[in-house]
Amino acid sequence: MFSITVRDHIMIAHSFRGEVFGPAQRLHGATFLVDATFRREQLDDDNIVVDIGLATQELGAVVSELNYRNLDNEPDFAGINTSTEFLAKVIADRLADRIHKGALGEGAKSLAGLTVTLHESHVAWASYERAL
Repeated sequence: MFSITVRDHIMIAHSFRGEVFGPAQRLHGATFLVDATFRREQLDDDNIVVDIGLATQELGAVVSELNYRNLDNEPDFAGINTSTEFLAKVIADRLADRIHKGALGEGAKSLAGLTVTLHESHVAWASYERAL
């Protein structure tokens, strides 16, 4: 399996409900490095997985929808604990929608999968992996 990864970042604010979250139940900020890894079994006719420039552009477009937002105030996340794991899935699903609509070009239709990883720090991160 071949893969390429592109990176961006987001800065958000949010709070959590539930004792398991301890002090994170209060409003706090988080900065995430966001990696999107695109996979396919065979390289395309140009010997690439996907155009890195387009992949970077589309990841940037997706994360810009979340950047500098208090997620507690976003209608899409009303009543939801926006955990790192949950946000990885949101970003992956939004990227997948863009791929299916052709944003990464015709060659991207042969992508097999996508993994989005959000790095909370240098020692903790979460990922969501999905088929395309």
